[in-house]
Amino acid sequence: MASWRRVGELIAHNMVFIVPLCLVLGVCLPDTFAALKPLVTSMFAFVTFQGSLGNNFSNLARIFKRPAPMLVAIAISQVLMPLIGWVLGGLLFSDPNIVAGIVLEYSVPIAVTSTMWIGIYAGDMSLALGTLLISTLISPVTIPTTLRILVGATVQVDAAGMFFDMLVMIALPAFAATALNQATQGRVKTSLSPALAPLARIFVILVITTNSTSLHDFIFNLTPELACVLVFIAFMASSGYIWGFAATRLMHLGREQAVTLTFCSALRNISAGAVIAQAYFPAATMFPVMTGTLFNQFLAAVFGRVFSRTFTPEADENGLRATGADTRQPEASRPARA
Repeated sequence: MASWRRVGELIAHNMVFIVPLCLVLGVCLPDTFAALKPLVTSMFAFVTFQGSLGNNFSNLARIFKRPAPMLVAIAISQVLMPLIGWVLGGLLFSDPNIVAGIVLEYSVPIAVTSTMWIGIYAGDMSLALGTLLISTLISPVTIPTTLRILVGATVQVDAAGMFFDMLVMIALPAFAATALNQATQGRVKTSLSPALAPLARIFVILVITTNSTSLHDFIFNLTPELACVLVFIAFMASSGYIWGFAATRLMHLGREQAVTLTFCSALRNISAGAVIAQAYFPAATMFPVMTGTLFNQFLAAVFGRVFSRTFTPEADENGLRATGADTRQPEASRPARA
């Protein structure tokens, strides 16, 4: 069991190196890993279940009683970022379809994959689940409204499909894990969760690799303009972490909530954007949306490493007292749990 746990710790410590390798393998060997696509939902549900084993219903209630971090994350991800993308994209690119793709990329809800990274870097899973839930539920209104106001486009959103995905990958496994932790009075958090963590992290690697297979055609058919779009999306994706991090400092949040708010501010549900782009926009609009796949997971690994070193125990203690959150401190020097 000790060796098995060390496998999980090894993966968590080296995600910043593992993720680029996953992206390269997915892009270069799409036929090999595309076969895993039918399993992505199940793997993701398992990751959510394992990451929620330390949760309880009182924590979920606390999030909705003190919703400021959740509301700030949603404001950054679905108001500020689309506006910045529209302004800067309009200045840099003459093709309105590319600008529309940039706006769409940052109008979609928070990524389900945010829970994977929040679990790896010991964030507040209750806050993550609540924020993801609200972000997804309001997206059928926020996406069409944002596109209509900023680019004059009228689209429809598959609300039922998005809700079903969230139900299967997030809500049901999270509820089951939370109920199990509550019923065992926290025993599964110290017994079952560490035993499942290595497998959950292996599934994270497989999910990242499988999702990156959709980038094969784009990467091998780059033009100078599309290369500029790549650089711009990398900048935008990075800025989401900066905005989220700045907000945590201004709000004096403890480490767990700070990590969660930052990841939720930056990670996007690219699959939802790709479906909308394919259904309602020209092909050029798809490229900025799908480009986010290239940076979503890599930057999560990079900034996750930065956060694990930046939020010191002293800062965490002060922040936790200020917010009235759980006073237990995760180790700031490394990912403490999944």
